[in-house]
Amino acid sequence: MIVVSNTSPIMNLAAIGRLDLLLSMFGSLSIPPAVQAEFQAAFTDLPSAVERKIPSWVRVEPPPRPDIVVPLLSNLHPGEAESIALALGLRADLLLVDEKRARQIAREMGLRVLGLLGLLLAAKRRGILSGVRPVLDDLVGRAGFWVGAELYAKVLTEAGE
Repeated sequence: MIVVSNTSPIMNLAAIGRLDLLLSMFGSLSIPPAVQAEFQAAFTDLPSAVERKIPSWVRVEPPPRPDIVVPLLSNLHPGEAESIALALGLRADLLLVDEKRARQIAREMGLRVLGLLGLLLAAKRRGILSGVRPVLDDLVGRAGFWVGAELYAKVLTEAGE
């Protein structure tokens, strides 16, 4: 399975020490250089470069068709634009992205998308997570991941919690 990620899913999971969820779910992941740069910039306050290092099971790959990136930049951030272009170029099975506009554009371009909350639900269904609530609470409390009260309740209901 070919999976490409934008910054938000990997950055938020890294912030709570749960990148292992991505490894358990997919085995490997591809990101474009803009996502690598955003990820590393987000953790500049950490004392060691090792803590901001992209794991070895995450491949950094430039989009094979950079011409796709340029028009996307008029509506999206560089990481989102490059992630969509990389997913298209690799013919990815899945694009991990949270931002609403990026998800909409990716779907319009024929990509299958999944956000971080959907990832948590899928991980629980596969038995990788025993509970969604602890991870969701960490994302909100420690990573600053914003989830409205209604969506929070809906995710927990779907998770059976």
